[in-house]
Amino acid sequence: MNALQWLREADAVIQACAAVLLAMSVASWVVILVKLRLMAHARTDMVRAVNALWAAPQLQAATEHVRPLDRHALVWPLVQAAAALQASSLSDALAQQASLAQRATRALRTALHGALARLRWGQVLLATVGATAPFVGLLGTVWGIQHALTALAGNGQISIERLAGPVGEALIMTAAGLAAAIPAVLAYNGFGRSVGEVEAELEGLAHDLHTLLTDPPLAR
Repeated sequence: MNALQWLREADAVIQACAAVLLAMSVASWVVILVKLRLMAHARTDMVRAVNALWAAPQLQAATEHVRPLDRHALVWPLVQAAAALQASSLSDALAQQASLAQRATRALRTALHGALARLRWGQVLLATVGATAPFVGLLGTVWGIQHALTALAGNGQISIERLAGPVGEALIMTAAGLAAAIPAVLAYNGFGRSVGEVEAELEGLAHDLHTLLTDPPLAR
């Protein structure tokens, strides 16, 4: 009996475990492929967008230069928030200028959190699959072995030869759990390092924009 035939003849618990593992594997691979594209773009887009920002004569013009270069909206929201805040500050009354630093912090923090949320997309799913898939596979294995032992005991004859086949087939669920978990764990660790590097760049940019906004000559 091959693995597919064993799975078709298995009970609802085994089939449910197999369906969950299949869904986990498909979902994690979708996230991996999407994030590979995101991170590949993020590295090049960050460099081009930041260079366009600092080459622009002013923040209002920088928003137009940065947007087409930032395909995943990582840098542009920060520049847009800074430009909008600078434009409103120039037209505000003098009494409202005292809160410019606080308003700059709030606006840039909101824009930064949005960019980081897009950057971290899928990380929770990868971590969840990596942590739970082996246990789902183990549950399927234990359940399959228990059923195999029960069936053999009912026949009144138990031998290594009769036990090896059902137990070996049940262990397929453990292998399936590992097959779903290992790529997810490796991708989570790899993307985590790349995401951390881009996050540091974005946080540094937010700090530079905050300084630009609150610099006395520009704040007036």
